[in-house]
Amino acid sequence: MIHAAAENGATYAKIQSIWANDLTRRERFEEGKTTPQGLVETIKRPYQLEYERLKPLELSLEDHQWFIEECQRRGLIPFTTLFTRGTVDAVAALPWPKRLVKIASYDCASYALLSDLKRHFDTFFVSTGATHDEEIARTAEFLKEKHVVFFHCVTRYPNTFDNCHLARLDFLRQFSAAVGWSDHTRVSVDGIKASKAALALGADYIERHFTILPAEQTKDGPISIGPTHVKKLAEFAALSPDDRLREAHDSIPEFTRLIGQRTRALTHEELLNRDYYRGRFATHIEGRPRYNWIPEEKS
Repeated sequence: MIHAAAENGATYAKIQSIWANDLTRRERFEEGKTTPQGLVETIKRPYQLEYERLKPLELSLEDHQWFIEECQRRGLIPFTTLFTRGTVDAVAALPWPKRLVKIASYDCASYALLSDLKRHFDTFFVSTGATHDEEIARTAEFLKEKHVVFFHCVTRYPNTFDNCHLARLDFLRQFSAAVGWSDHTRVSVDGIKASKAALALGADYIERHFTILPAEQTKDGPISIGPTHVKKLAEFAALSPDDRLREAHDSIPEFTRLIGQRTRALTHEELLNRDYYRGRFATHIEGRPRYNWIPEEKS
């Protein structure tokens, strides 16, 4: 995957620093809750099934080290997403060349975690999916002494054109000089149109899930692009801003739909995901979870 990404024009490669033992068991998600009318009020995500899915996917610290070295050998900038406060020191101690870290959407407003990360990292790529506007503004102030890039992100998997709202890129520019788009649209149906549209609208970064496997062989397959898509995106990004905008208008019939609204309320599905994922992981201390947004108690 590293080699294929590099050979086709990718510039960064990201992993996720996840350990299954940091998963939290919360009773209301064991069965979920749906109204008699069929409206989901709490999503169903049983702990044991999620644990068994995540455990084989863990990357050791040695795996992280190998990833860093291999990316550098291929000319990619390596970084990771950290999901718990208890893993910060160990992962941050690895030789990340750019001292760059990714903040997942559900931790954009996790100021205790951000405070820990500020001690170790200089550049923050911050996703803003399922985050309220006032939280984004506060995070921008909280990280003002760091180099921050806010990524517009819609936490629907897969996302649809009507819910891309790429005008949010302009909203985020008031908080960071560079902005990005984390694209979760369906590759088999939508190709890379939303990513190209974001570049045409001035996005400085595009983040996509990436695979070299057939879509049906990986959980993220429906929203993951392959090497050919990366090459096409790199070629499009190399065009001048005027040429990108012209080609987007000419080749993407849905371009206006993709722009959407600059500000908007979170959808019901995004709020459900926020409810679950904000507490999905925690650092367990003496059998109790320490969540990312809760600061240390002062004695």
